[in-house]
Amino acid sequence: MSLPACPSCASEYVYQDQSNLVCPECAYEWNPEEKRAEETITAKDANGTVLVDGDKVTVIKDLKIKASSQVIKIGTKALVRRIKDAKDHQLDCKVDGVGEMMLTAKFVKKA
Repeated sequence: MSLPACPSCASEYVYQDQSNLVCPECAYEWNPEEKRAEETITAKDANGTVLVDGDKVTVIKDLKIKASSQVIKIGTKALVRRIKDAKDHQLDCKVDGVGEMMLTAKFVKKA
């Protein structure tokens, strides 16, 4: 049986304590049956499609990486790890060939 990752710190080391799930790393406890306010955070891609954690997306334009001479080329694929409630960079992604970074939802489309 696979338990979900901790919604607070994304730790994989979660265990069940009666009806609650507990994270040993940050000591966060939650009931998986109850919906959290953070779970309602949504982001929409360039086409207006709602993105969720685990979606695969494609970059729709060349993006410069801040403080670097690297560029993420159009068509580069990325995996959305987490959606955050931020003004500029909503998607915490793993970008192919670049690594972990935050992307703005309006510059990607669902693959």
